[in-house]
Amino acid sequence: MGTITRGAMNNFTTGGVIKPAGINDTSVASLTELENVAAGGAMNLISEQTASGNASIEFTSGIDSTYPTYIIKLINIHPANDRPDFTMNLTTDGTNFNVSKTTTVVECYSWENDSTPIFLYRDLDLANGTGEQSIAVGCGNDNDENICSIIHLFNPSSTTFVKHFLIDTQFTEGQGLCFRQPVAGYANTTSAITGIRFKFASGNIDSGTFKLYGISGS
Repeated sequence: MGTITRGAMNNFTTGGVIKPAGINDTSVASLTELENVAAGGAMNLISEQTASGNASIEFTSGIDSTYPTYIIKLINIHPANDRPDFTMNLTTDGTNFNVSKTTTVVECYSWENDSTPIFLYRDLDLANGTGEQSIAVGCGNDNDENICSIIHLFNPSSTTFVKHFLIDTQFTEGQGLCFRQPVAGYANTTSAITGIRFKFASGNIDSGTFKLYGISGS
């Protein structure tokens, strides 16, 4: 076995796995392309909004055919009123938030005083309805109460299929409950979804951060 071959083999384990020492600046200095490597789903921040007494927060630009999947993160959303529902709706024209949606909702919660925890189906779903979809029921407005949520919107620019979405929300309910409310559904339209709106059923959004991301390579 020649010197070069022995040197190369020293970089591999007996199972054929390359050792950490085999990867260094010198060994990859001439590398220009890696083929057949799976692309990562990088999160690309498109826009960010900070609420301060807003009636609603809307993203009406940035949701298009650029990415196959979009994620919206809601961080520390605080209501001005006590125990309103927090809702979302979708638009195809940037103005009218009235897309027909079919959804299903479940919830689980536990009390601060250690009362019996609950997991159940909640009749907050829509059956091809155009109204607001509740994503958090009865959030409290004490200084330490808030909402955090992640929304996935899949292939919103499709003009062939309905558009599916997943919403997972964790919040503090106004009676002292740790509350989780997942929502799943689809926008029942072959028109492209171009925007999303968030608001409380009553009162303004006192504070909170809203971030829109596009997911590449997914």
